[in-house]
Amino acid sequence: MSADINARPRVSAAMAVALLAALLGTLPAAAQDAPPPPVEPQEKPAPYDTQLIRLSEVIGAVQYLRSLCSGSSEPEWRRQMEKLLETETAGEPKRRERMVAAYNRGYRSFASVYTTCTPSAVTAAERYRAEGATLATEIATRYGN
Repeated sequence: MSADINARPRVSAAMAVALLAALLGTLPAAAQDAPPPPVEPQEKPAPYDTQLIRLSEVIGAVQYLRSLCSGSSEPEWRRQMEKLLETETAGEPKRRERMVAAYNRGYRSFASVYTTCTPSAVTAAERYRAEGATLATEIATRYGN
């Protein structure tokens, strides 16, 4: 049985150039001219990121509950969150996104449950403030300068 030479797959010119370049350790001119793909900076998580994400969520919850129960929005909590974001996430957009998402999750979780101030909303606000204070103290004590 004889093999038909035309039945074998053919190597395209581009494939031949790529194989030759691989063998010689060079790139074809078209590949040399192409700019390298952009390198996305690696964000290294801080050892306290889990606690910081939880703190962001707590701040969001307290912001909602305080504005619900005090009758006026206190911009101080939001300013503190913005300051925390600026300090902790400078040049780290993905980390910032995670913290903002946690803040919004905390805010929305209570907005979906409480539409008026109730004794349980007041209790929840007190508990979240205490948890936030504990988290902030732990982070500062363990990881502060």
